[in-house]
Amino acid sequence: MILLASGNFMSSMVELITVLLIFLFVLALTYFVTRWIAGYQRTRTAQGNLSVIEAIRVSNNQSIQIVRAGTDRYLVVGVGKEEISLLATLSADELRELPGIGGSPAGSRESFSDLLEAVKKKLPKK
Repeated sequence: MILLASGNFMSSMVELITVLLIFLFVLALTYFVTRWIAGYQRTRTAQGNLSVIEAIRVSNNQSIQIVRAGTDRYLVVGVGKEEISLLATLSADELRELPGIGGSPAGSRESFSDLLEAVKKKLPKK
């Protein structure tokens, strides 16, 4: 009862409500700024000449990606922690011919080893 009558309780409640309001404001501000930045990056990358068509993770910090460069050139690159290696260059026709990519339904995708073998067959012999 003493706490209810004293001014300390009311000032503590006002401080608590103020802190909660500031927290909610910062949380909302963070949400909207994150959405704004994501939209900005999406429009910026959509206007560029490069885009990642498909990526497959090989290990924790390595992946193989198909990158569209320009309008009809596709590059198969290996991306590591500190390096990027060109594995193959594909045309738009070759990309559609690969199993599991392009016109094939998503449920009929073959394994990664089958895709890699198909890409190897398309590469010119040295």
